[in-house]
Amino acid sequence: MKLDSKPLNLATSGTQSQLEQKDELDCNCATTLVEVSSPLVCDKPTKPQTPVVIFATTFLTIFLAEIGDKTQLSTLLMSAQSQSPWIVFLGSGTALVMTSLLGVVLGSWMASRLSPKTIEKAAGITLLLISLMLFWDLGFGN
Repeated sequence: MKLDSKPLNLATSGTQSQLEQKDELDCNCATTLVEVSSPLVCDKPTKPQTPVVIFATTFLTIFLAEIGDKTQLSTLLMSAQSQSPWIVFLGSGTALVMTSLLGVVLGSWMASRLSPKTIEKAAGITLLLISLMLFWDLGFGN
């Protein structure tokens, strides 16, 4: 930047359109300028996700989260105790499908009534409260 160059005047419409064009190059989406001082933000993702990508992401996330958790350990112990591993598999698989269905139904219901920011804040507050309760149990739960 030259020392003798003039600063950008953000109040002019020409500069706003230049900023919008620059932002469109950066994220390939339509943008809106909310405030002069706030950065431009993309309203939508650059590419829509395909069903295969959504499925793979969901599968890997849930699969990795469930490995070694208490549900898997409970299923392992029930299978060893019952001597009927296929019945335990069917029971635990059905239970996992039903809890996932409940999560999807509640999630879509919430998404139709609440904004993503509200859901994100509520999830953050809930996880913070759970963490505080766990710390409380560690310190005072003798």
